[in-house]
Amino acid sequence: MTQKRTVIVTGASRGIGRATAIRLAQDFDRVVVVARSAENLQNTAEEIRTAGAIPLVLVQDMRDDIAAQRVVSETLAMGGRIDAVVNIAGAVPQTHILAMTDSEWQEGLALKFHAARKLVIAAWQSLQASQGSVIFMSGAMAVTPKSSLAAVGSINAAIAALAKAFSEQGIVDGVQVNSVMPGPVMTDRRHKMLENFARDRGLDYESAVTVFTKESGITRFGKPEEIAALIAFALSPSARWMTGSTLRMDGGEVKAV
Repeated sequence: MTQKRTVIVTGASRGIGRATAIRLAQDFDRVVVVARSAENLQNTAEEIRTAGAIPLVLVQDMRDDIAAQRVVSETLAMGGRIDAVVNIAGAVPQTHILAMTDSEWQEGLALKFHAARKLVIAAWQSLQASQGSVIFMSGAMAVTPKSSLAAVGSINAAIAALAKAFSEQGIVDGVQVNSVMPGPVMTDRRHKMLENFARDRGLDYESAVTVFTKESGITRFGKPEEIAALIAFALSPSARWMTGSTLRMDGGEVKAV
């Protein structure tokens, strides 16, 4: 009898996390969705049901000390196994390097870096048992950090390195680990960033979109569903030999090999 497969997706209430949870409902039998917004998670869960998988909604602030263990325990209580962990939660303050406070640095690291690290460690034994997979969410700014977005670039670079370190242990333990580096994807967070960009440049919103894409060297913004499809491939049997890799999808924003 085929075992029912379970995936955990953090940050699943909106944006790339939501799109990923819905897309993975095609490939996994159970999708555990984690975020702080109960209402938005319920909406994601309905989409998962429509796609044919069983959702488990866990309203958690992953910065809490016991959140990672609670997510793992409740997931195992649901289905007895964990086949994949996809870490997408984590908004990083978009503050200039000379203005960013210690608390902002700590806030950015707490959710996107440390919470992901703790969740993978908490789930590791179960991932070993299932010969499962892990995805860390980084970002293209890790390759081209800017002073205006110091934490975004720095924390994303640290996450890519963290994923590589986990992947080395994964080779020993049979756990596949990769990271994904999206470029500019149109999410709620991106809308807010563009509103700030428009204000700073004295532009209307549509003009800001045009200027930003031109200055970034891209033809358009990415879609959350495109990143979700990339993650689905990374978790598929076809990609099993790929581990310790950083997968960048950025529309050509990064002008480097």
